[in-house]
Amino acid sequence: MTAETNRRASVRISDRVLLAARRVAKERYQAVAADYEHGISLYNQGGLADIQMYVGAEGALSRLRERDADLAEFLRHLDTKLNLVLKRSQGERTPFDELKLQKVNLSGSGIAFVTEEEFREQELLEIHLVLLPSYTYIYCFGTVVSCERISLNGQEKAAWRQGVEFTLITDDDQEKLIQHNFKQQSLALRNRRLGAE
Repeated sequence: MTAETNRRASVRISDRVLLAARRVAKERYQAVAADYEHGISLYNQGGLADIQMYVGAEGALSRLRERDADLAEFLRHLDTKLNLVLKRSQGERTPFDELKLQKVNLSGSGIAFVTEEEFREQELLEIHLVLLPSYTYIYCFGTVVSCERISLNGQEKAAWRQGVEFTLITDDDQEKLIQHNFKQQSLALRNRRLGAE
């Protein structure tokens, strides 16, 4: 990684994204990494078809909404109905079912988020990340670099702030994260400027 890429990847923003993160066995991680080194895409893994179809449809609907809001809304309702029918007929969980809207701190090299599940430092995680509002889907792996116990708004239930460094992510996906962060940062600066006026 060049110094310029490293500098761009270190730009951090706070954002809300759709996120699912779960432990992954070292053997599975090594198998996926070996496939990737031999030219097999990270996205050619079992169980990713449903989430890629959903996110692809949402991205297309998001772009269509800019041109024809009524048509986009109608197609969104149809898509939702189809997803419900498929889910009931298949009766199995997919990574899509685990996606939750969450506030995160995000950069091109890592992510921090709060979870009720405690992950330990150095654990490997499989990460499904959907950037909004574009519905850009990122599938990658990371290593837990920090885990801090916190309390959520005075609740007794424990939660943990997890810091994760991306360890297996495509160059294209890292660039998508960087571009998203710059765009969000620019939007925040513009909104602050308008608020000051």
